Amino acid sequence: MFPLFRTIQSRPQLVPRWVIFSIDLALSGVALGLAYALRFEFNIPTHELEAARQFIPGYAAVRALTMLLFRTFAGIIRFSGSRDARRVLLALSAGTGIFIALDLLAAWMGKTYPIPVSVAAIELLISAVLLIGFRVAVRSVYERFQTARPTPVVIFGAGEAGIITKQAVERPSADPMKVVAFLDDDPAKKGKRIDGVPIFAARDIRRILDEQSAQRLIISIQHLDPTRKAQAIDAALDAGLRIMDVPPAQRWIQGELSAGQLRDIRIEDLLGRPVIALDDSTIAAQVQGARILVTGGAGSIGSELVMQSLERGAAEVMAMDIAETPLHDLTLMGRSRERANGSRLKTRIGDVRNPRDVEHLIEEFQPDVIYHAAAYKHVPVMEHQPIAAWETNVMGTANVIQAAKASGVGTFVLISTDKAVNPSSVMGASKRMAELVVRSIGEGSAMKCVITRFGNVLDSNGSVIPLFRRQIESGGPLTLTHPEVTRFFMTIPEAVQLVMEAAATSEGNDIFVFDMGESVRIADLARRMIRLAGLVEDQDIRIEVIGLRPGEKLHEELMSGHENLLPTHHPKILRAARAEVDRKAVRATLDAARNAADGRLWTVHDVRTAFEAHLPEYTPANTEHSTT
Repeated sequence: MFPLFRTIQSRPQLVPRWVIFSIDLALSGVALGLAYALRFEFNIPTHELEAARQFIPGYAAVRALTMLLFRTFAGIIRFSGSRDARRVLLALSAGTGIFIALDLLAAWMGKTYPIPVSVAAIELLISAVLLIGFRVAVRSVYERFQTARPTPVVIFGAGEAGIITKQAVERPSADPMKVVAFLDDDPAKKGKRIDGVPIFAARDIRRILDEQSAQRLIISIQHLDPTRKAQAIDAALDAGLRIMDVPPAQRWIQGELSAGQLRDIRIEDLLGRPVIALDDSTIAAQVQGARILVTGGAGSIGSELVMQSLERGAAEVMAMDIAETPLHDLTLMGRSRERANGSRLKTRIGDVRNPRDVEHLIEEFQPDVIYHAAAYKHVPVMEHQPIAAWETNVMGTANVIQAAKASGVGTFVLISTDKAVNPSSVMGASKRMAELVVRSIGEGSAMKCVITRFGNVLDSNGSVIPLFRRQIESGGPLTLTHPEVTRFFMTIPEAVQLVMEAAATSEGNDIFVFDMGESVRIADLARRMIRLAGLVEDQDIRIEVIGLRPGEKLHEELMSGHENLLPTHHPKILRAARAEVDRKAVRATLDAARNAADGRLWTVHDVRTAFEAHLPEYTPANTEHSTT
């Protein structure tokens, strides 16, 4: 018998639908006989037997008709669920409704009823039990002998989303799952059950995960407090569980959730702080119908600026970048992500270090807003190539803002970094110098000049998250610069919203700083990523401390000692009270650099001299540097 069950399991089309239809019809006939026997206590009068015999063809015809109409045979029996049971009940109820209608019609015409109403009611109940029971029995036998045992799952959230999630994950699939418990913070739900599954207090999560031998935790609550979410994730990680969450309802396919739409938890879900929400209406008011230029448009921040500008109704968006392949990828992303809006995206290969490239593009495109994201950003690389950092981050910024000013651009936004505050690296110093360039050239003109300053961006190109991910995939080790190093983090969409909000709300000549909450220990981030991958630190993956790289700080800062932070209209956006800048001296340095560069005479020594002259807070690392 067991080989037969396994054969049926491996061949879902072994039993044709007409066989299922015939079994359902036969079970209904059995139900009719049992209904008569029960109604008359197994002593059916002769006249009732004769009436029943005459009624059988009509009974079979009605049952067959309603089964065909409601397609009770359509589902694969071994995968039967609540929807199949609903179809059976509807078909049976419709048929019984016809029987009762025939009784009423017979009474109105003064004829003998075809079937007693009491028998019809009993038959309905017995048919429902037999037909649904048949499906439950087949599914139970299949599950008993199936090779892959269902994965025990705990759902965090016993509300409507939790119920929908349970229905989705328990549908038959190549990765079968079974919900063994719900967790919820509502004390009123503790001790109750949903579809037979117990609800436990969420505060007991560690004990419940252990007692239920759970292998996965699914977070179904859409707007769970980030701190609470991080606590639940940490408990599941400690227990070695795979963690998933439910996407927003608007992303469900045709309004219905399936197990395939569940996604593994992301590293940004472990930050433990709320996602920053800014004023979309203010941003839209500036961007809608505007012409937007994004330098460095194919980078992590630049490409998101491009996409959000398109989403918010920009008339046309020009992405300028020196990298051909990423620029091509951006075009493809614009077409797929923005569809109709993608036609408003233009791309141009160009180099901000070349003033003629920049002048020609701005004069031709005539942008209303420029987001200047083009920059070299990797601290160790720039530490050994200060001239490259100067040419791109400093002179590139000067080229763009001078061309913008000459063409009458309305708003210029520089994307800066927390590494520009009390810089200890060439990259940080070059970005701080870029801030001074914006203030020296742009301030005082009709153009609004805005500087936005924020920390590390999660999952940006070359950041620590992709690095750790690659190291985990290759088996480690994870390279950590220092066990106590900390960084501020934000997501790419948050960073871009900050930039756009700053541009939209500023009256000009502003430095905006983002309140990013508590800094994150990179060592803790590394351990969480290891556990998110289902691995064990020092057992599967080793963490190796390699020491701080040239120019790196142990802890980053968001403002210098010369700046105070002032509140703005949004609690998460602060305005830095700016220190005075010797604008003439900065412009003189730029002129000297430009003249020297024409003769190839601008050297590493000149770069360092310029930093020392304009950035008294710059404390360079003691390293040997290249002269290229």
